[in-house]
Amino acid sequence: MLRVVVLSAHIAPESADRPDTCVVANFRDFERRTRVVQKEQDPIWNETLVWYLDAQPLDSSSYVTVELLDWISQGERSFGAASFSLASVAERPKVFITIKDQALRDSSLEATGNTITLKIAFTPFEVKPIQQPKKFECSKFVCCPVHAKDSEQEELVPRDRIGAGEIPLPTPKRDLGNKKQVFQVRVGIIECRQLQENNVKPVVKVSIADHVFRTRIRFGNNPFYDETFVQNFNEIPSQLFEEYITIQVMNSKALRADSLIGVFKIEIGLVYESPGHALIAKWLTLYHPTQLHTGLRGYVKVNLCVLGAGDRAPDAEKVAATEELENNILKSAVMPAARMITLQIYIYRAEDMPQMSEGIAYFRTLPEDLFGDYVDPSVEVNFAGRSLRTKVVYGDANPHWNQLMSFPMQLPSMCDLVKFTVLDGDQYGTSDILGTAFLSLSQISYTGAKVSDLSGFLPCFGPTFLTIYGSPSEFVSQGDPFAKQRLGSDDGVDYRGRILVEVNTNKEAIPNQTVESIPDEMVKRIERYLPRHQYGLCAVFYSATMLTNTKELIQFEVSIGNYGNTLDETCKPLPSTTQYSHAVYDGHRYYYLPWYDTKPMVAVSSFWEDVTYRIACFNTLQVVHGRLKRNLDALKAIRVATGPTTDVAWNRLQKELTEDCKKSFPALDMHTATVLDQQMQKLRTQLLQKIARAAISLRSTDPLQKLIAKAENWLNLIASIIPETQISLPDVVIWMLCDDTRVAYARVKPHKIMFSKAGPYAKGRLCGKTQTIFLKGAQSKGGYTPIPALLRVRMWLGRLADSAEWMKCCEGNIVVYAETYENQRKMHGIWGTKDLMDHPNFSDVTGQVSLPKDQFRLPNGWKWDGDWTVEPQRRLLLDTETNHTEVLEEVYENQIRKPGRTWKLATIPYSDMRGAPALAKGEMVCPSGWNVVEDWKVELNRAVDDAGWEYGVVIPPAEMPRAWIAAEKTYHTHRRRRWFRKRCRNLDSASREELMSTFLKLHSKKKADEEEVWEYASLYGWKFHLERRPNDVIRRRCWRRKLAPSVPSRVVPIFLLEGSLGMELQGLEKIKQRLTVKKQEEKVVEQTPSQNLLKMNTPLLFCVFKHPVYYQLRCYIYQARDLVGSGTKGSADPVAHVSFLHMSQCTKAISGTLHPCWDETLLFENILIYGDPRGTEQNPPVVALEFFDGPAGDGSMGKHPPPPWMDGIYTIPKGIRPILRLMAIEILAWGLRNMKNYNLLAISSPNLQIECGGDYIQTPPIKNLQENPNFLINVYLMKVYLPIDDDYAPPIELKVVDHREFGYKPVVGQATIRAVSQYFCDPWEEGKSHNLPTRAISKLKMKERLSKVIQKPWWWRVPKPQKKAKEKAEEEEEEEQVDWWSKYYVATGDLAKSGGHYLERGFDSVKVYSCELEEVPEFHGLQDFCQTFRLYRGKVVDESFEDPMVGGEFKGLFRIYPLPENPNVPPPPRQFQGLPENVAQLCLVRIYIIRAFNLQPKDRNGLCDPYIKIKLGKKKIGDREEYIPNTLQPIFGRTYELSCSIPVEKDLKISLFDFDIFPPDDLIGDTIIDLENRLMSHYGANCGLPQTYCVSGPSQWRDQVPPTELLANYAFLKNMPPPEISDNGSKAVFLGKAYQLSNLEPKMPSHGLLGPAKERMALHILHTCRLVPEHIETRTLYSSIQPGIEQGKVQMWVDVFPESLGEPGPPFDITPRNPKRYELRCIIWNTKDVDLEDTNIFGDRMSDIYVKGWLEGLEEEKQKTDIHYRSLTGDGNFNWRFIFTMDYMPMEQICILTKKQHFWSLDETMHKVPPKLIIQIWDNDKFSADDFLGILELNLTSMPPPAKRPQQCTVKMLLEDHGRASPSSPFRHRKQKRTSLFVQKNMRGWWPCIVWEDDKPRVSGKVEMTLELLTDKEAEERPAGKGRDEPNMNPFLKVPERPETSFLWFTAPLKSLRFVIWQKSKWKILIFFCIVLLFFLFCAFIYSAPGYLAMKLINPMKEIHFNRRPRKRKHKAKKKHT
Repeated sequence: MLRVVVLSAHIAPESADRPDTCVVANFRDFERRTRVVQKEQDPIWNETLVWYLDAQPLDSSSYVTVELLDWISQGERSFGAASFSLASVAERPKVFITIKDQALRDSSLEATGNTITLKIAFTPFEVKPIQQPKKFECSKFVCCPVHAKDSEQEELVPRDRIGAGEIPLPTPKRDLGNKKQVFQVRVGIIECRQLQENNVKPVVKVSIADHVFRTRIRFGNNPFYDETFVQNFNEIPSQLFEEYITIQVMNSKALRADSLIGVFKIEIGLVYESPGHALIAKWLTLYHPTQLHTGLRGYVKVNLCVLGAGDRAPDAEKVAATEELENNILKSAVMPAARMITLQIYIYRAEDMPQMSEGIAYFRTLPEDLFGDYVDPSVEVNFAGRSLRTKVVYGDANPHWNQLMSFPMQLPSMCDLVKFTVLDGDQYGTSDILGTAFLSLSQISYTGAKVSDLSGFLPCFGPTFLTIYGSPSEFVSQGDPFAKQRLGSDDGVDYRGRILVEVNTNKEAIPNQTVESIPDEMVKRIERYLPRHQYGLCAVFYSATMLTNTKELIQFEVSIGNYGNTLDETCKPLPSTTQYSHAVYDGHRYYYLPWYDTKPMVAVSSFWEDVTYRIACFNTLQVVHGRLKRNLDALKAIRVATGPTTDVAWNRLQKELTEDCKKSFPALDMHTATVLDQQMQKLRTQLLQKIARAAISLRSTDPLQKLIAKAENWLNLIASIIPETQISLPDVVIWMLCDDTRVAYARVKPHKIMFSKAGPYAKGRLCGKTQTIFLKGAQSKGGYTPIPALLRVRMWLGRLADSAEWMKCCEGNIVVYAETYENQRKMHGIWGTKDLMDHPNFSDVTGQVSLPKDQFRLPNGWKWDGDWTVEPQRRLLLDTETNHTEVLEEVYENQIRKPGRTWKLATIPYSDMRGAPALAKGEMVCPSGWNVVEDWKVELNRAVDDAGWEYGVVIPPAEMPRAWIAAEKTYHTHRRRRWFRKRCRNLDSASREELMSTFLKLHSKKKADEEEVWEYASLYGWKFHLERRPNDVIRRRCWRRKLAPSVPSRVVPIFLLEGSLGMELQGLEKIKQRLTVKKQEEKVVEQTPSQNLLKMNTPLLFCVFKHPVYYQLRCYIYQARDLVGSGTKGSADPVAHVSFLHMSQCTKAISGTLHPCWDETLLFENILIYGDPRGTEQNPPVVALEFFDGPAGDGSMGKHPPPPWMDGIYTIPKGIRPILRLMAIEILAWGLRNMKNYNLLAISSPNLQIECGGDYIQTPPIKNLQENPNFLINVYLMKVYLPIDDDYAPPIELKVVDHREFGYKPVVGQATIRAVSQYFCDPWEEGKSHNLPTRAISKLKMKERLSKVIQKPWWWRVPKPQKKAKEKAEEEEEEEQVDWWSKYYVATGDLAKSGGHYLERGFDSVKVYSCELEEVPEFHGLQDFCQTFRLYRGKVVDESFEDPMVGGEFKGLFRIYPLPENPNVPPPPRQFQGLPENVAQLCLVRIYIIRAFNLQPKDRNGLCDPYIKIKLGKKKIGDREEYIPNTLQPIFGRTYELSCSIPVEKDLKISLFDFDIFPPDDLIGDTIIDLENRLMSHYGANCGLPQTYCVSGPSQWRDQVPPTELLANYAFLKNMPPPEISDNGSKAVFLGKAYQLSNLEPKMPSHGLLGPAKERMALHILHTCRLVPEHIETRTLYSSIQPGIEQGKVQMWVDVFPESLGEPGPPFDITPRNPKRYELRCIIWNTKDVDLEDTNIFGDRMSDIYVKGWLEGLEEEKQKTDIHYRSLTGDGNFNWRFIFTMDYMPMEQICILTKKQHFWSLDETMHKVPPKLIIQIWDNDKFSADDFLGILELNLTSMPPPAKRPQQCTVKMLLEDHGRASPSSPFRHRKQKRTSLFVQKNMRGWWPCIVWEDDKPRVSGKVEMTLELLTDKEAEERPAGKGRDEPNMNPFLKVPERPETSFLWFTAPLKSLRFVIWQKSKWKILIFFCIVLLFFLFCAFIYSAPGYLAMKLINPMKEIHFNRRPRKRKHKAKKKHT
């Protein structure tokens, strides 16, 4: 495996301005591409590209090529490329080799000024036993239901153990910006396997975010789909990546509740983070979300791809072919295979919950009701896609929940973030989000994987407070522009409270998440962690600059938590706000606050937990990390690997790192230390010690790359232990308020300004130091947003016990004042306190809050220092003319009349524009220091009459007309005219700084005079001024009283100013009424009177400086590059604006350029900076540079960060004025192309203007652009002075001007060529002449060639010997199998589809490029003759469309070389010589379109009906009627021929449309080919060279000229000696090298189609010239609807033949192959061991068996046998024949099915499915649904051999066919020999049918079959009928001899009784009858026994018996006697 880690790159400013870049790497013709980094000059990828080498190792000749591209240009613009030999990589396997700042070169091997940094490593191929565990668990990247925002993703590339010289590569987080972007999500469902259900009809439901798609319904457990679903999004990346792709496999036959088979979920962001932004050919493991114990439910094979603009979709076929199946299984994270634990989150309580009820404060009228709680808080916790919520505590801002939330979690967990959301509202109703917080599990745990010696620990946290941030409360009722902050999408703005949280981990797993109460014992336990300490926060505001023009009063508020928040009522008022100030003009553009020597400051005291230990550790590690990074950067900057510089740099790094690592952390207080504190202390200590030991063991003599790798590894390890999550202090928030409205803010992390006694390392980096803070706009939106304010603040935060340290940092004297204003009003010329209306006699500065002097109360520990004194606040009295050098005064003269009367002065004779009274123009006196330039005059330059009057009518109750017109009417009642005069400041008087110092009385101790203490204004709310004016009716004066600490204290007294100085509630009702009226009228945010009292009446703190330090700033501004025009004209008049503190200046405006060169120095004099000069040197103010279009500032063109500060000065580039040298710019201006209409008119007669370095030339106009767009003169020469240093070389600017009627010459297109260094060349170097096209020949040579072409036409044949008829027939049979598609499939690597013995017979292959031909690196974009430069118009207005409008193209090229300054030295030769004729050429164009794939769906069924439309110039052809229905992978196989005139018709546009019944058809995508580049390129791109010269066959020569002529022409154009080829072609000599045909053709091909040997030899030599071979290019389709997003790809190639060279060869036949008709005969003989599903009346198991079968995809044509009734043994006899017909493509081994998807479908859809036979065994039921018994699926191309006997038929036969041997993997098996029925034709035997039980297969029956495959012709010769129908032959099927029980009961009921009763129970019946007979005999005996006994006893026959006996004896005696 080869890994190339693309770290970063540097793009020179002249190359591009913040482009969108990506890196393309090519290794062995396999391309890998990084993601696109947008808008970065120094892009950082840190992305790994992987090539799997398999068993092909690296060798010394291996190399990898890397190219830096601008993806917007789509391959037409490259920043350079570089090739890296892999010899050293192969020698050191598993070791990363760093290549830093490798210079990139262009196609001419010239340096582009751009660099790239890489790391390359090689892992040799290793054979891994199956028993070994895998290095790479796919479960790491699979995200099951997760909600992991910005979670850290593991690398998708297996990484070996870090060895020597190796560094761990952190997974980068993608920075895609925070604006909406276009994305496309593709989900391809390939197939499913081993679905754990029986008799299913699966359908796959795909959910992409909220969009749902479904596949077609299939049959069986292993369905094949091959369907793709595409969804486009225009979303913010962070939001889209949190959405899910859900894949559900469902059984369409089941009920909805039971239809789910399995599901898999994955985040969209996880797919985008994968290599290539795709997961290709991955097997997803399905699970049941509610039945995890059931295990795996099957597998589904998918292709997942998420593409952004400019991303290329990977080739799924190529990736799928190279990947191993075992590594492509993605397991779900919820499966219980991994270790499951329980994440326990304890939610105890919260504090400072905000009160969000709208308007509730207006109903608080009583003082005791001031602190009521109006919030119902609860906490919702989100983790791993699951959410739990605490109970709701009603009406409590400090709720106690005491609840435990338990979440099941898997280790390792892919879910990194736990989200806490604080809600306000009912649990079942609508809840408002108060704020959010996140907790990263990776920061509160340690896996132990980074360092083997260190043990890890499970997640743990707290108990400690977690700070919640959200939107400010005052904005919630205004539509809430901070909704994103509340939801957690953006960083929160304001503090919203804290929640007490603890996180533990329980090793016992739970099935589901739970919520339960926490025992009281555990609640009491946490109290020891929560002791509070008092902290002090102090901030001194040094300056506030870069303010916009605002007339409101400005103040700043500093708060930490609710302490210092003036809108909060829960904390005591603190001096957290500065004094109100008015902004003052800086004299040029911005405004600033005139604080000067009196700096406002704030002091806030607060109570928090003791976190000094955690902050000290955090700051210490940051210092260690920072010092190591600086030393590492110095080590990387070393160019020479060995030398003293390396030793010094390494020794310094080693020494400082060892010292830092040995420093001990502060002591840990075990009483309050949490488990995480202890674990982190142990981890940090051990890790630093390990790093120190490793640093000591290395020496500077080691290789530099090894040292850098080790140092980077240490840097990453230290960075991993820096985060400290348990800092419970909120951030310090600075708000800028304008008239109490919050307009801008900044958040400062507490650790930056925290003081620590542990040492300088533990102290915050900015603690007690002056820092510059850029405020953010509170409601700023997209586009250019100016900086609201620039603050310089010195801040300090620490324990009050350490507050004395603050005084060491404070530079000035701290003073504390109490302040009130005395107000008076003039009534009848007398000043008094009457009729002040709602304003009190003594008030604050706003005049709203009553502050009598006698009502002030001193804070504890403070006393008065002196009496009340009057002190005017001159900083509030600076007028609007301050610092202005020119003022235009105006006054309106008003007159009125009644209708029909004459005009007279109005009641207000003079007024301002709004009608307010003003002084008469004669009463206005010019102030001192000003001069009147122009006296009063009437303005006539507007809509007025000749006297300047404008007229109007007053409509009561208005006092002034609403509209004015210039013509007088009789009904007009009012008129006015505007008088104005201009006055300028007297420049001879004092400077601006002196005037400001005099007015403010800076550094003066003189007290104010009595006359100066009053401030005057015309009305309340107007600005006050010192000079009294006639119309002033309001005046006030400021009273101040100084405060001083009463007793000395160890605590700095300013932190003890808690509480207000006094509170007067007399005017509470009046104030409340006034605010209520203001709310009703203006609808502003409400504030209670108590809030105003608490806020306003606090002491004012100032830091007073005695004297300033004066500085001078020199700003050198030389030039700017690549500015963006602010208007539609596309150019600008740039001016640079420089702001420094309270001063700003600008350069001169350079008109009509985007690359200005000012060469100007701006000098800032007398800059006042207060404070210690040494502090200013260490932390200087920043210099802000802005660029505007024009002096008026039409729009900002960019803003630069402040320049770096080094060694006490600003670094200035060496040689501000670069050294210039006379250079020649040779220009090849070939022509203009595709010029679009300008202002609806076509471009008719344009010319080109070329400008560089202040000089320019222009070409003659093109007479007729439509007939010949080339310039009449093509070569021009400019002589300019260019800098020797390439960095300062100006760009080349191109402008196209159209010459129209009446002398109108608009600029219709322009371009800027920034990287001019790529055109530098050495004019004297041989072999560097301009590359001319191969076809560029003179007329004489043309005639010679034509004659040769006629003598040797392309159809020239070599006579062949006659062959025998048998050999000829065999060759013809083989020729039928070999076609052009055979060559195509050989080129794609699919040899099975090539047919025959293509390669063995010696046929050619073709080169298949996976990209456009222009993007192949070795062809350099086919722009070697001339390049194509896009001409743009206007400026980008909408940010969603990054490209400006393209107005056309310029074809040309440049060469830059030095000229000798000595005129006696001959000039160098010209570069562009021997150019071809600049005329149009008639050409024949052949377009071969093979296929398209990955097309975007356009129809509702997720498919499209593509067809081709071709446009060349004005010619259009298309085959709309021959569209291919319902497919995303169409195979066209079509050839088109067109004639055109180049360059007039140079652009070949190939479009794919979706056919619709009703036009217009939808455009799928198109691609454009520049035929002119292919014809003019010297690479011969017009017709590719085949591998061999054949006169017929699939590789027949098709060019117009034979190879010998091509070779001779190539040598002529390259100024090379002509080739020498022998007549028989066996030998040749070219460029001094000898060639032997026998060596080039060691083995003659057997096809016998080769041409003459001489032509073959010439072709072999041409192949050494790096010309374009016979090829197939893969072009990407794009659509203007979705720019930058791939719409699919098309494989094709184009041949261009100039008609002047004769007829070309015949075109190739690329018609798609047609399938062959086959007939499959399947005879079902018997079944055995079938499951018995039914039970008869005697309890015997039986089944009525029948067999059903069909082919995959032809479910509607299924067939079934007759029924074998009452099978008692599972045996069945059928002798039944199934006959299936199919269209099969033998070479591709797929079946072609054409059928309609629905009955209403208009077209038949072609499906390609594998030839699969499905056999099912069923049990027939009469009164219910039939029972499914088993299934058999056979792939006819890879069949398991049948068993000869039923006993050998087992389930292993089928499991091996599906590739499963164990439940964990479906692919791990030992492959056995497979048989293809298409080869064997006939098979007979036994196959098992299976069912799934308990997730395991079981044999449910065995079937004996005969499978016979016949062609269509064979089927006609050997007919057979279905079943046993006629013709019953081939073979003849007898009626099966089934048991006598196999019949229907209702056809023979007596027979049924015989078999059902007698045959089964005859012996039982006989025994029963015998028993009955015996019973009757026994009964008869019992019945007759008494009679017989009586007769026996009585014996009545005895007498008779005895009487008869003598007679008998006598008779016997007589006989005896006788």
